[in-house]
Order: sequence, then C-alpha cells, then structure tokens
Amino acid sequence: MRIIIINGPNLNLLGKREPEIYGSETFEDLVPAWTERFPELEIEYFQSNHEGKLLDKLHEVGFKADGIILNAGAFTHTSIALRDAISAISTPVIEVHISNVHSREEFRHHSYISAVCAGIIVGFGTEGYALALRYFINQAKG
Repeated sequence: MRIIIINGPNLNLLGKREPEIYGSETFEDLVPAWTERFPELEIEYFQSNHEGKLLDKLHEVGFKADGIILNAGAFTHTSIALRDAISAISTPVIEVHISNVHSREEFRHHSYISAVCAGIIVGFGTEGYALALRYFINQAKG
C-alpha cells in the first residue's frame, strides 16, 4: 500500500521552528521510524514551501497512491487551489496538523481543504501522521 505524506510551507523547519509547539523531531527522523513501525506501507515523503509544487505533487500522485496525508501548513487557511486539486483527484486525503489549530490564532480556525478531505487530525503532534497511516491500514482491511 503506497501512502504519500505531503507537507507544505515551513514544515522543513520541524525540529527547529517553535519546538514548544511543534516538537524537536524532524521528518528525516520520523519517516524512517514510521516505515519501520508500519512495514505493510510504502511511505513516500514530499515537502515544499511553494503552493504550485504542492499542486503538482497532488496531481502526480492523486490517481496512483492509495492514500495521501497532507499538512498544507499556512496554505490550509488560504488556498482554494489546494482545495480544488484535492477535489479533482481520486486518492483519499487526510488533513493533518501537528498543533491544535483551534486553540491558536483565529485565522487558523478556518480550513479551505477540510471539507474535501476524508478526515482531519489536529493537535496530536507528529503522532497525528501515524494515526493517519493507521487509518489507511484499517481502511484496506475493510
């Protein structure tokens, strides 16, 4: 089962950026750990700070992968284009946020992409990605 994790802007700074909110782990640490934890999955990882590259990646994998985990970062709250791309593809998308966006600034409370995602996981730190991976495993089992 092929799962793609797609991260948006500033998530390349995980482990350095506001560790009191986002923790001290990096995706270079996390992805191999998830691969070991979930051996039944083929996990790919992509990150970009550019909206167009995120759109291109969704278009590229959105008809081939078994699942997409998307943390669109700040684009969650601004990008109708990402919403449209998710609507256009057939692969289910789980929206993940490391922090509880609803306990933060007001502008983070609205997501343009939530309504077109299969589900949303917020506020569980990087474990939210593992919860999404587990969801895809459970879905495959029926």
